[in-house]
Amino acid sequence: MNAVFASRTAQADEASPPVLSVRGASKRFGSVLALAGIDISVSRGEILGLLGDNGAGKSTLIKCISGVHRFDSGSIIIDGAITTIRSPGEARFAGIETVYQDLALFDNLTPAQNFFAGREISGPQWLPRGLRFLKQRRMDAETEALLGNLKVTLPKLDAVVAMMSGGQRQAIAVARSTVFARKVVILDEPTAALGLRESRQVLDLVATLRDQGNAVILITHNMEHVIELADRAVVLRQGRKVGELVPTKDNKQELVSMIVGA
Repeated sequence: MNAVFASRTAQADEASPPVLSVRGASKRFGSVLALAGIDISVSRGEILGLLGDNGAGKSTLIKCISGVHRFDSGSIIIDGAITTIRSPGEARFAGIETVYQDLALFDNLTPAQNFFAGREISGPQWLPRGLRFLKQRRMDAETEALLGNLKVTLPKLDAVVAMMSGGQRQAIAVARSTVFARKVVILDEPTAALGLRESRQVLDLVATLRDQGNAVILITHNMEHVIELADRAVVLRQGRKVGELVPTKDNKQELVSMIVGA
């Protein structure tokens, strides 16, 4: 193992206990067994690659962690404590944010308005919520500071996101997730449909998330991105965990073989 991968593994090993663990997770949809006894974990300052072909169970797993579905059996453990997540709101309250492929941005709003949608900063606090004034300047300033911290550059912070490129929109969605993700950021195919330059910007952003101590679960079909970024890679096939490796160029074919069942 070269020095780069050794240092990444050492960084992950130092984080204990894992910020998020899933133990014995199973899920059925009627007669279809979507997940069968899945165990995974991710620590602060670590990127966990979640790999598998279509139908392997990746989406079901992250939707259960994110509160969209509930496991039929198994447990979610956050910072060593068993946690019940029954809705996306409870997942967010627990510090888990998910960025899906559709991004779920409001095209007619600015980045700051997207960041704080549903969680707007307002005041004075002694007034009923419906009568408070939005603190737009504070939200703009916090958005600008966050984007700067994540090294994200946008042409205009007062422009609506519909006027921005695919890479900029993806960066906004990822950055928005870090506003409230105190524990884990889950990224579902963050470079899908992006060009090389925009993909590079998003990959750099994902690396920055890790460098700043975030725990990241990265779902992607791009093996080169997995080898570049992931500290560990877990492979699912037909609802089961079939392998786990520190991804390198040398074991790329082994990972592909586990994905396709060769």
